[in-house]
Amino acid sequence: MMKAIGYRDAGPIAAPHALIEFETETPEPGPMDLLVEVRGISVNPVDVKVRATASPEGGARILGFDAAGVVKAVGAETTRFKPGDAVFYAGDLTRPGTNAALHVVDERIVGRKPTALGFTEAAGMPLTSITAWEMLFDSFGLKAGEGAGEALLVIGGAGGVGSILIQLAKQLTGLTVIATASRDDTRAWVKKMGADHVINHRNPLDAEIAALGIAPRYVAALTQTGRHFEAIQKLIKPRGHIALIDDPESLDILPLKVKALSVSWEFMFTRSMFQTADIAAQHHLLNRVADLLDDGTLISTVNHHGGTLSVDNLRKAHEFQESGKAIGKTVLDGFS
Repeated sequence: MMKAIGYRDAGPIAAPHALIEFETETPEPGPMDLLVEVRGISVNPVDVKVRATASPEGGARILGFDAAGVVKAVGAETTRFKPGDAVFYAGDLTRPGTNAALHVVDERIVGRKPTALGFTEAAGMPLTSITAWEMLFDSFGLKAGEGAGEALLVIGGAGGVGSILIQLAKQLTGLTVIATASRDDTRAWVKKMGADHVINHRNPLDAEIAALGIAPRYVAALTQTGRHFEAIQKLIKPRGHIALIDDPESLDILPLKVKALSVSWEFMFTRSMFQTADIAAQHHLLNRVADLLDDGTLISTVNHHGGTLSVDNLRKAHEFQESGKAIGKTVLDGFS
């Protein structure tokens, strides 16, 4: 048996039993799986969204979609890792989560842990790095070194995805990066991440961009897309591309025709959910991210350490994520 934290009923984090600790059977790795001893986890918007809206079937659901730890056992068909290897990964939305002592994960979505970071800090990087990488190189279709003379607007630059997207764009492409932030601390943070320009998303974005005199070809809409969508249509360059990760109630894309704009969603769980032919792309990109962290090209986006994994500390981390005040990533150590 092993310890885990999850929930039985969807609802607000303030509910008395919004999160519960329980014991469950230690999972058995399948043919392509690793059994990982979890040493660090992080909290993402998907954690709070699932907990608040998706009631589990058949008992408690274990939350958590980021982890770093040590491989304890491997499946019969694995080829990439062996027991004792240090790894980091973002998991699979369709399987039990990482808020547990031990966790099973498909090795094709796992990367080697960067040696420059401890386990807990490393756990703050996978989900957001995969999301940002796929947005930049899959959705926008850019290749390393491309983008000179063009600009990228990152809406919600101080969040977890925005923090690493700014870095990847600055370090691996020629794009000029414009990030949105509205407070002194978030403005300072996105500048630290490498943003060339910072604008205020509390103001109309088209007016803010007009004042800069730059028309971005690419827009990464990471938050409040519905609110900003009309302004995005005005500010973006003709034949530009909008990629989003949030869930606006509706989007009227017909006005995009006149500028011949493209729009796409990025969802980093798609490859694992549908077992796509290129699922191992996430293994390779995480190894590349680890290399970039180890050589100092990228810096950690972790900005808050929430202590050791427990119901109380995880509740506080969920509350902090929901507050709208989180900058970068929040992480916790594994069970003590």
